[in-house]
Amino acid sequence: NAEINLWSRFDRKNYFYPDLPQGYQISQLYHPIVGEGSVEIELEDGSSKTIRVERIHLEQDAGKSIHDLDPRSSHVDLNRSGIALMEIVSFPDMRSPHEAGAYLSKLRSILRYLGTCDGNMDQGSMRADVNVSVRRPGEGLGTRCEIKNVNSVRFVQQAIAHEARRQVEIIESGGSIKQETRLFDPDTGETRAMRSKEDAHDYRYFPDPDLPPLVVTQEQVDAIRATMPELPDQKKKRFVEELGLTDYDASVLCADRANASFFEEVAKFAPAKLAANWITGDLFGALNKAELSIAESPISATQLGQMIGLIDDGKISGKIAKQVFEIMWQEGGVPADIVEERGLAQVSDTGAIEAVIDQLIATSPENVAAYKSGKTKIIGWFVGQVMKETGGKANPGIVNQLLKAKLDQL
Repeated sequence: NAEINLWSRFDRKNYFYPDLPQGYQISQLYHPIVGEGSVEIELEDGSSKTIRVERIHLEQDAGKSIHDLDPRSSHVDLNRSGIALMEIVSFPDMRSPHEAGAYLSKLRSILRYLGTCDGNMDQGSMRADVNVSVRRPGEGLGTRCEIKNVNSVRFVQQAIAHEARRQVEIIESGGSIKQETRLFDPDTGETRAMRSKEDAHDYRYFPDPDLPPLVVTQEQVDAIRATMPELPDQKKKRFVEELGLTDYDASVLCADRANASFFEEVAKFAPAKLAANWITGDLFGALNKAELSIAESPISATQLGQMIGLIDDGKISGKIAKQVFEIMWQEGGVPADIVEERGLAQVSDTGAIEAVIDQLIATSPENVAAYKSGKTKIIGWFVGQVMKETGGKANPGIVNQLLKAKLDQL
C-alpha cells in the first residue's frame, strides 16, 4: 500500500556515540526509497483500524550497547555495525499499547510472508523504537520520548504502558516532559533515561558524497510486484470466503506463513473446517507443550490430513483419532496403516451396535424409565456407555440413531 520512489538518495547522519565508531550513519532523510503507505490492524473489539506509514528508508545499523552485564560499566557489541537495514516509520496513529502491539505483529507477519526478514525480535532481526507522548483531551500532541531497541511485542506494550503512566504523573504534578531517549528494563517493567533526544537539525544531515543515488525503474517495480506472494490479509479473506473458516481461525492460521502453508497442505486431504480445528487445537497444543515450531512438527501435513480424512470418511471416530494422533507424534507412521494394524477402525455394523444397545437397555431399567418420563438428555449417558463397551470404536452417529429408535419404541 505504499508509494515506491524510483529515485532516492543517501544522507549522512552525524553524531558521536560509543556504538557508532565512524562518527556518522548512512541513512535517507530527504529522499527515502518508500513514501507513504498504510497497514490495517485488528482491534480488540473485532473492528479494524488503518495505521499510516510515513516512510521506509534504508539505513546503516549501529552497534549494540549493552548495559546489563556489569552494573559499573556498559559494553558495546559492534558485530552488526554497518549492516544494512530498513526502517519503517509510522505516523502517530496508535492510541494504546494494544494497537502498537497489533501493528508490530502485523508488520512482522507481512515481512515474514515476503521473506525480507525472519522477524525474530529476540535475536535482533527486528527491533522497535517506540515514541510515546500523552496529552489532555483537545490538546495537540505532547512532547515525545523515544524508547530504543525494544525486542518483543510484549515488551513494547509494557514499555508504552509504563512510559504513559510516567508522563501523566509528571504532568499532573505540574511538571513538563523532557524530550529524551529512554531504555526499557524488562526485569522491572520500567523505562529509564538514556540521553537527551536530538531534533533532525542536530544531526547535521547532508548528502553522502561517496554514494550515488539509488535508481530503480517502473519495470523493475512491476516485475517484483508480480512475484509477490499472497499476503496475510488476502489469504485470510480467501480462507473465510472460499474455505468457510471462521474469522478467528483464519486470523490464527494466517498470522504466520508457515502455519498457513501447513493448513493448506492438510486441507488437500480433508475438509477445511475440520483441518483448521485439528491444527489450531490438538497440533498447536502439542507443539506449544513441546516448544516446537510447526516446521519441527513430528506429524507432517500429509499425515494429519490423511488422519482427518479417515474421520470424514467415517472410518475412525474423533476419539480414536486422538489415539492415532498420539501414535504418529511418538512413532510416526501412515494413519490408515496405524488404524488397521491396531484394530482401531470404527464399528459401523448396525447388528453389532444393536447387540450392545439391547444389552444396555436390558440392564438399565431405571435410566430407561427416566428417558420415557421425558428426561431425554439422559440419552447422552446411553451413548457414553455404548462407546465405552466398544472401546470408542462405534460410529457415534449410528449409535445415536439406533438408541433413539429403540428407546422411543419401548
